[in-house]
Amino acid sequence: MAITSDNQKKALDYARKHGPFRPRDVAKLGVHPEDIRRLCRKGLLTRIGRGLYELADTEPTENQTLAEACKLVPQGVVCLLSALRFHEIGTQLPHKVWLAIPSKAARPRIDYPPLELTYLTGRMYEEGIKTHQTPAGTVRVYSVAKTLVDCFRFRNKVGTEVAVEALREVIHHRSKYGVTIGQLNDLARKCRVGKVMRPYLEALIA
Repeated sequence: MAITSDNQKKALDYARKHGPFRPRDVAKLGVHPEDIRRLCRKGLLTRIGRGLYELADTEPTENQTLAEACKLVPQGVVCLLSALRFHEIGTQLPHKVWLAIPSKAARPRIDYPPLELTYLTGRMYEEGIKTHQTPAGTVRVYSVAKTLVDCFRFRNKVGTEVAVEALREVIHHRSKYGVTIGQLNDLARKCRVGKVMRPYLEALIA
């Protein structure tokens, strides 16, 4: 079906460039919600969650749900098991998107993707946030070092064996992950898990 509206073209161009989007993201371009609904009826856009749309012919990618979660939860940062998966550390295959949000933030009201939330305060939330542009869209995720520290800080949540497995892999392939022992020690102290991580670090580098 032919596209006759310039606003509809703008919506499609935005989706091609930025990946999943919300109506408010394209409203500044003059795109009305009715334009989005018409594109959905034409089969050019598809609704993938509450208030979230993407190109209908988008090929699924490994980071698709992470990008969708970051779009729907602007303060969300991919953390813990999902961050390990993003950085290709360990063997975890989480069925939910693990997100960190500020401790005073309201719980996100979204249907998809399913979330596992961790509430962090101050430096614990702000430290180590990295932004990656992926084919699926923008993903905000904690750095490798911060992810490891968080796994030990929340070892009761993810499992000590998961934290140790991830630390072992990163220590043995430090150049690949761009992490040094000094960085890990410094960050562990900042995040108050220095005493917890020290025995594992010393054993792995001995």
